[in-house]
Amino acid sequence: MSEAPGAPGEADLHTHSTVSDGTEAPAELMRQAAAAGLWGVALTDHDSTSGWAEAAAAVAETGVALIPGMELSTREGFASVHLLGYLIDPLDESLLAETARIRESRLTRAEQIVRRIGRDYDLSWDDVLAQTAEGATIGRPHIADALVARGHVETRSAAFSGILHPRAGYAQPHYAPDPLTGVRLIRAAGGVPVLAHPGTRGAEQIVPPERLARLVDAGLFGLEVDHPENQEAAKPRLRELAARFGLAITGSSDYHGTGKTNRLGECLTAPDVVARLIAEGRGSEAVLPPAVRAP
Repeated sequence: MSEAPGAPGEADLHTHSTVSDGTEAPAELMRQAAAAGLWGVALTDHDSTSGWAEAAAAVAETGVALIPGMELSTREGFASVHLLGYLIDPLDESLLAETARIRESRLTRAEQIVRRIGRDYDLSWDDVLAQTAEGATIGRPHIADALVARGHVETRSAAFSGILHPRAGYAQPHYAPDPLTGVRLIRAAGGVPVLAHPGTRGAEQIVPPERLARLVDAGLFGLEVDHPENQEAAKPRLRELAARFGLAITGSSDYHGTGKTNRLGECLTAPDVVARLIAEGRGSEAVLPPAVRAP
């Protein structure tokens, strides 16, 4: 924890709860963050802010600061591109309408995927619902968990590398806006946008400078460079682009509980970047425990 009252410390800026595809409820995630010794954590469930209230209620108990956020689904051609939107207004009408459309498309897609898989494997929609918390944004991770429960694969990761891999023929994309629209939506909702895990496909697949420039002009704040799934060969290029365009560099675990091997707090964002991000947010506020509130 920082010595200066109210000054941010290092924070893990990308985590998921049972509101989307994590395996821990928001309050439990906050307790895990305390156990990991974190100053702060951002809850960034997919296309939803439904976990914010529960996580915020756990701040005083855990002593961990909460930065409310969301992982917004966007798409560039056939490629999925995720944006982290921090400190957005959860009641912004345009963002609410877009995320509702995305979640509905995710649901429809998930049902279609399950029907396709069900022709070849013993799997039903009820199996998927059994792996889903009430009100959660249903997606492929829940299908993966159902496949594990049915004994078709051993782990969620095995499901994604096998039955749920595009080459298996069961998957299909869901609706999502383009990244430029996503950045604009987040900024219009008072939020701070960061491009999530942009190096997972390697240095050759990083967003080209001309497209990145358009995102920066629209208000992109940073690049999530320090992420366990970014390929090491891509990180120097990402740091070069961040310096070229004046973007912040963030670090995050993308923690999903037992849904991924990613460890909470294994990648962190520097205190000065956390402070800048909190200062830029206009749609909502970071929730700080009494011990770190400025007098």
